[in-house]
Amino acid sequence: MGWRTVVVTQHAKISYSGRKIIVQTNNETYQIPIDDIQILLVETTQAVLTVPAITELSKSGAKIIFSGRDGNPTCEVVEQYPGNRSVVSMQNQFAWSLDLKESAWTEVVGAKIAMQIQVAKLLDKEILDLELEAQKLERGDQSNREAVIARKYFQLIFGNKFSRSDFSAINAALNYGYSLLLSAVNREIVCNGSLTQLGIHHHNTMNDFNLGSDLMEPFRPVIDYWVAHQKMTDLTPDVKFGLIELLNLELNYNNQTMILRNALTRHVQNCLNFMNDSKDNLTVKVEMIHEVPNNAIISNV
Repeated sequence: MGWRTVVVTQHAKISYSGRKIIVQTNNETYQIPIDDIQILLVETTQAVLTVPAITELSKSGAKIIFSGRDGNPTCEVVEQYPGNRSVVSMQNQFAWSLDLKESAWTEVVGAKIAMQIQVAKLLDKEILDLELEAQKLERGDQSNREAVIARKYFQLIFGNKFSRSDFSAINAALNYGYSLLLSAVNREIVCNGSLTQLGIHHHNTMNDFNLGSDLMEPFRPVIDYWVAHQKMTDLTPDVKFGLIELLNLELNYNNQTMILRNALTRHVQNCLNFMNDSKDNLTVKVEMIHEVPNNAIISNV
């Protein structure tokens, strides 16, 4: 299981040889063991990635993310045929009952709302209104408390005039962070042999990542918390690297301390185990810890 995020930011050729990814820039050559790589983020349109490199990274379970000319993630490589995906696992996923989906979504969205309240509290905001709305959460979130609370929450931490539809540096940073988070969750879903297209709540026929969009929800406030602490006027490389480093942020997941990338692994496994074998209840509890590690495991080339 990989643990390193490799970010390519300049003209380079990315190839494969002897269980290593070779990154050749104009001035340097980097050799990175393929088993160390969890995410390869290609932050430039001036890079060339060979087919053997793509194939071997996919086989190793690494996620490859490409950015467009504006520097924002535009697409990712998803392994089509993981070794643990079978007809039975796909049949099980298609057979997930509405009752199971509602149970899982209630727990997931409840954990997200609890995290939003904690983030607002950590930012010294008045949280009574959010807490009152959270008390109205119903099974399956029939009254859409998630959307109601989200609108109030964002204006609480970013200001009354803030809107998620604005073209602002804050929204650019949030979208960038969410894209990285979604890609990391998609990676875990595929590694567990499930389809990213079939969600428990999201069901957009044009979205290939409905399940990832569902399962990432409790961790979105981690991105919000970091962005709320930044003073930025643009989505600079430093901001991007800071968001990438959040994968190594320590937090509590179900009362255990671990870094975010490991919490995502555990979370996806828990959710899929519940959906496929609902003998046990699903528990999702995420809590912030006040430390941001300054030794994030990132390779920038």
